[in-house]
This record gives sequence, C-alpha cells and structure tokens, in this order.
Amino acid sequence: MPFSETVLRIGFSHHHHLTAFKKKKWSTMLIGYARVSTADQNLALQHQALTKAGCAKIFDDTISGTKTDRPGLTKALEQVRAGDTLVVWKLDRLGRTVKNLIDFTEQLHTDGVGFRSLTDQIDTTTPAGRFFFNIMASLAQMERELTIERTQAGLAAARAKGHLPGRKRIMTDSKIASAIKLLEAGMTPPDVARDLGVSIPTLYRWIPAHGRP
Repeated sequence: MPFSETVLRIGFSHHHHLTAFKKKKWSTMLIGYARVSTADQNLALQHQALTKAGCAKIFDDTISGTKTDRPGLTKALEQVRAGDTLVVWKLDRLGRTVKNLIDFTEQLHTDGVGFRSLTDQIDTTTPAGRFFFNIMASLAQMERELTIERTQAGLAAARAKGHLPGRKRIMTDSKIASAIKLLEAGMTPPDVARDLGVSIPTLYRWIPAHGRP
C-alpha cells in the first residue's frame, strides 16, 4: 500500500475515533425524578410523563415534601453530570418553598446541570427558563432583605420604647419586690439569691441600692 494512502487511512481512523469519543464524552441525558406523599398515591402518572419526555432513568420517592432525606432524589443527583438535565413532573415534587426551589436549581446550574418541569413548562436549558428563575431568585432575595429590614425596624422601635428583646428576664418584678422585703427583713444577700434562684451579682444588678441592707 502506498505511503500516502496509509497516512490517509490512519488519519481517517484517528478522526473517526476522536469524533466518536467526543460524542460519547459530550452526550447528554435526561434523568427523571418523581415523588408522591403517601403509599396510597400512584407514581404511574409521573413515570409515564417522564418516560414520554425522554428520560433514560427515573428515580422516585414515596415521602412527604417537607422531608429533607429523600433517597430517590439523592440517587438521581448522583447520576446527573454536567450537560445532563434533571426532569420532574411538577415543581412541587422537589420542595414546598420558593427559596428551596431556587437554591436547588441554582446548585444544579452551578454544576452545569439543566432542570425541566413538565407541567409548569419550565426549562432552564432555554433562555426563557433561565430568565424565569433569575426573576424568581431576585424576588426571593428582595423578600429576604425586606424581612431583615422589618426585623431591624421592629428591634429599633422596641428599644425606643424601652423594651429590649432577648432572653426572658431572670429577675421579674415580683422577684425584685420579694428580694427587697427579704433584705429589709434582715436576710443576707446570699440567702436571698439562693431562695430566688439567682446569682448574687444578678441580685445586686436588679435591686436598687436603697433596697440593700
């Protein structure tokens, strides 16, 4: 065989294997996840929809949406790789709160994994789907900031009125009145503190100077 033809065959073979390798390396997969809350509910509807959508593998859980330990979801996440897409029948199959959903999808995005919800027609592998979750993330962040702002405003208002939020007072008004009477009757501070169940420094901090012996 002529040398030039040999080189051509080798080059063609190398290119063929390299192309096959690239296709295998960058092939994507749809991984399905289904969940029902009780054993009485049927997973068949979700399985059927996920299979029709083209999911190569489907994992499921029969467990409440409030539970954090979901073996099926854990296995699904162990299967997905960068470029793959996790598919669910409906958003609430993953979580009950917007924050949980956003945190979950943001982590998938960080890992290079797409997300689809069939019923809600959301697909983060498309520009429209990414835009939707960006808006949701912005709204969730705004809600967190408003909550912090309201909390700080409430604390400031309480301080202005002389109320200091925090742990419940150890020395209540009735304890203070009892301590003053006991001290005036001649009981020693250590005995008073022991009877009231407080330390001596706490007793002195709350009892006015004129109430001490």
